[in-house]
Amino acid sequence: MKYLRSNWLFMIVAYTILIIGAFAVIYPFFFMVNNSLKTGREIMHSPTALPTEVSFKGYTGVFDELNVLLLLKNSMILAVSITLLNTVLSALAAYAFAKIPFPGRNQIFGFMLMTMMIPGVLFLIPTYVLIYRIGWVGHYQALIIPSAISVFNIFLIRQFMVGIPDELVEAARIDGAGEITIFLRIILPLARPALATVAILTFMGSWNDFFGPLLYLNRPDKWTLQLGLLQFRGTVPGENSEQIWALTTLITVPIVLIYFFIQEQFVKAFANVSLSK
Repeated sequence: MKYLRSNWLFMIVAYTILIIGAFAVIYPFFFMVNNSLKTGREIMHSPTALPTEVSFKGYTGVFDELNVLLLLKNSMILAVSITLLNTVLSALAAYAFAKIPFPGRNQIFGFMLMTMMIPGVLFLIPTYVLIYRIGWVGHYQALIIPSAISVFNIFLIRQFMVGIPDELVEAARIDGAGEITIFLRIILPLARPALATVAILTFMGSWNDFFGPLLYLNRPDKWTLQLGLLQFRGTVPGENSEQIWALTTLITVPIVLIYFFIQEQFVKAFANVSLSK
């Protein structure tokens, strides 16, 4: 009886914490969508209340004042290109560090991890000078090439691949399979959760990136959705508030949908990483 009582108490506390956590995650998204359906006056005077009258003025204003389809295309080009390139290169590097023994492997991997402690802002000016001198300012490659590799993504995939039994790789080598064949036919299918996790993290980072496009994309025809949002800034408090909330919702919804469809792979990857050596 005492065990059942303590078990019920644990369940009540656990579900209470989960409900509070779910509310903390869902409420900002609800707040954003709720304000995107209000008029500017309602947003200023009652931002937390439900709209007294649903208004799509913000959405129509966004499409009237901005070429949203062009901005969406530019954002997709950058996000998809960076995601594909970063995921593939990070997976290749992770496989080498996890399954291919070579001299200095651990030392090189340790040095790469040390670079994660260096603030990225220290490379800001040298990187811009380099990209300016090779003539990439104003072009997509200024953002795609520097983002093609990520030490954190290599670390994440490598930790997952370490958990894949070495016996599978050794058996394939004995059968005459090359490293590329092993990588494509054995490692990649088993590492799918880690790859999905890296893909969504990279896509989110690229899709939400504001400073990079602001710094390098100085041509309006190359602007992204994030730079489009900047166009609605005003000197008067509350000016263009409908458009700001509407465009913010349009930017956020694709990320939410992507995460919703691959959240299972996301959880599996981090669960495996935590258990790997």
